[in-house]
Amino acid sequence: MQDNEDKGGKAASDKAASDKAASDKAASDKAPRRDRLKLALRENLKRRKAQARRRNDSSAAPSADAKASLDDADNEGSG
Repeated sequence: MQDNEDKGGKAASDKAASDKAASDKAASDKAPRRDRLKLALRENLKRRKAQARRRNDSSAAPSADAKASLDDADNEGSG
């Protein structure tokens, strides 16, 4: 009876070891993807912050040139 328990215990520990090895391999396979996603998210956040800054800067001080160029276009057609 002792032999059966040892075999069963060993089989369970072998299965646990193989499951751990499989999960370690899966984790190591996913590491490059996770790093790429992390980098992409970081770059996306930087880009969105820069866009928000540009939007805030342009809305705070509207350019006089933009209005002048619109006026110029209207005057050309009527002349």
